[in-house]
Amino acid sequence: MPELSHVDEAGRVRMVDVGAKPVSRRRATAAASITMAPETARRLRELPKGDALVTARLAGIMAAKRTSELIPLCHPLPLGVVEVDLEVLENGVSVTASAETTAQTGVEMEALVAVSVAALTVYDMAKAIDKSMRIEAVHLVEKTKVPVD
Repeated sequence: MPELSHVDEAGRVRMVDVGAKPVSRRRATAAASITMAPETARRLRELPKGDALVTARLAGIMAAKRTSELIPLCHPLPLGVVEVDLEVLENGVSVTASAETTAQTGVEMEALVAVSVAALTVYDMAKAIDKSMRIEAVHLVEKTKVPVD
């Protein structure tokens, strides 16, 4: 089993040294779901464009840009793009977020933070009408790395 990357030989937490790593084009995608009563999902679907889902999308994008401020050992990254997509289903909302950068370390934490905050925003906007909602299955879907010439 590999060692924890953020712990040194003495067991102290540390920021990973990425200074010697080559710069690569990196992309990560994460997903989450929010389960809710079908009536709550119906009400979200019927809102005018620009309401709850756009607010959640913007919250996810803004959160990705602040990942290094939220998670102490994350490197601040120059994000080239962050995409957050939400789809209202029969009994919930599916959330997907992708982040890209050209850097020496990956963007999976930015994608995970984006999807989490977008899901939390939907939860916040619908909690008054549905106390049974659950945010579930927050996970990394994919990450890629392509060398930069």
